[in-house]
Amino acid sequence: MIKDIFTSSEDRMKKTIDSLKREYSSLRAGRATPALLERVMVDYYGTPTPVNQVANVSVPEPRMIVIAPWEKSLLHAIEKAIMKSDLELSPNSDGNVIRLSIPQLTQERRVELVKTVNKKAEEAKIALRNLRRDANDAVKKMEKAKEVTEDETKKAQEDMQKLVDKYVSEVNNIKTGKEKEIMEV
Repeated sequence: MIKDIFTSSEDRMKKTIDSLKREYSSLRAGRATPALLERVMVDYYGTPTPVNQVANVSVPEPRMIVIAPWEKSLLHAIEKAIMKSDLELSPNSDGNVIRLSIPQLTQERRVELVKTVNKKAEEAKIALRNLRRDANDAVKKMEKAKEVTEDETKKAQEDMQKLVDKYVSEVNNIKTGKEKEIMEV
């Protein structure tokens, strides 16, 4: 029974880490990456669809993203979606493809992005701590119901703390890597 709680908690912790990585990949670090467009939704025949599902997205240069729509009629819709997004990039179209040039980040913008990275890392840590609390509460309920002993409860809480420490450490490593990437000129 305790093992089920652990397995469930660890799965949710892995999802928290994956979510953090996804959030970080969509942060613009002064370098072109197709992940920047993951949240940009294009109106594809009335259905909001991610850009990468209606076009080829490539990075021919470190500061350039090229979007080649599968249907020419989508060119304008993709441009419109990029303009509406929070990317703050202006698309250049030649009638066949859209080019997005990624400008060099200013030092002020880099510091702003590092603050955002730290905020998202802290949110991930809070989510991990909440998972720990939920698991510990479930084990305590089992102890009250006389399903497990006090020693098993204490051991389970120590193991859960070790698990949370492992994932918090992973969050810190991911955060440090992203900070270095952002501050790199």
